[in-house]
Amino acid sequence: MKKQNNEILLTVFTPAYNRAHTLPRTFASLCAQSCKDFIWLVVDDGSADNTAQLVRQWQTKEHGFEIRYVYKENGGMHTAHNTAYANIDTELNVCIDSDDAMGEEAVRKILDKWESVRDAGYAGIIGLDADFAGQVIGKGFPEHMTETTVIGYYAGGGSGDKKLVYRTDIINSYPPYPVFPGEKYVALSYKYRLIDQSYKMAVLDEILCNVEYQQDGSSMNMLRQYARNPQGFAFWRKVCMQYPTSRKRLLMDCVHYVSSSLLAGNRHFIRESPRKELTCLCLLPGWCLSKYILGKTKS
Repeated sequence: MKKQNNEILLTVFTPAYNRAHTLPRTFASLCAQSCKDFIWLVVDDGSADNTAQLVRQWQTKEHGFEIRYVYKENGGMHTAHNTAYANIDTELNVCIDSDDAMGEEAVRKILDKWESVRDAGYAGIIGLDADFAGQVIGKGFPEHMTETTVIGYYAGGGSGDKKLVYRTDIINSYPPYPVFPGEKYVALSYKYRLIDQSYKMAVLDEILCNVEYQQDGSSMNMLRQYARNPQGFAFWRKVCMQYPTSRKRLLMDCVHYVSSSLLAGNRHFIRESPRKELTCLCLLPGWCLSKYILGKTKS
C-alpha cells in the first residue's frame, strides 16, 4: 500500500519492562521489513536497565521509520497499553511485545489487507502468531473464514494467541484499562471483549508475529498473578460473566470471580456480581480455589 499524502497508517507499539536483552531482536525485525510505512512506539514501563539508552541510540540514526519513546512509571502491561493508545495518532495499531519479533513482511501484509477491507466496517485485522521456528501458535483459521470476532474465533474451537491489529479510533472509544492500587495486571482482553459486541475483525491468514514466552513473563506465572492482582482479575471475571461465551465458561469465570474477590478481601462481591445467584452457588468451589492459589504461591 502506498502512503497517501505522506500519511502513515500503522503504529507498531512495544511495551517494555527490563527487556534490553530482547528488545534488539524486536528492533531488528522492524528494520528487516521491506515496507517501512509505520511508526515504532516504545512504551518504557519503568525499566531499570538500559532500555532508554538503547532506544535513544536507535533514534539518532535513520532506519526508514520513525521511532518514538515514552517513559512511564511501572504499572504493568495494561497501563503500558493505556499509555500507547494515548500516544498513537495513526489509523491502525498493533502490539509487538519486547521479547517478540515482527513477522516477515508483516507490515506490508497488514497494509495490503487493510486496503482491501478499509471501508467494510471492521474494527481491524486478526492474524497469526508463530514461534521462532515458524510453527503457528495454537490453531490457525478455519478454511474460508474471512471475518470473525475474537470471542467467536475461540468459541468456535480456535486456540493460541493471535495478533490483533485495531483501528485506533475504535479502541480509544472504549474505556481505558482500570488501575487498581498496588496491582499491575488487568487482562488485555477486556477491551477486545467489549469491541467484539459491536464489531468484527477481518481475517488475515498470515503470520504477523514470532513470539517467545519468557520465564518471567505474565503468561508463565498465572497463579502468582492471581495472588498479586485479585482486584484486576475479579474485574475481568465480571466482564466475562456479562458477555459469556458458553455455560461452561460462565461457570468457570464465576468460580474465579469468587476466588479473586475473596483474595482481594471484597466483602461486597455478591452484591456487585452481574450473576448473583450463580455467584452464591460458586461460593464453595471459589473458596477452595482461593485456598489452592494461596497454598501454591506462599513462597
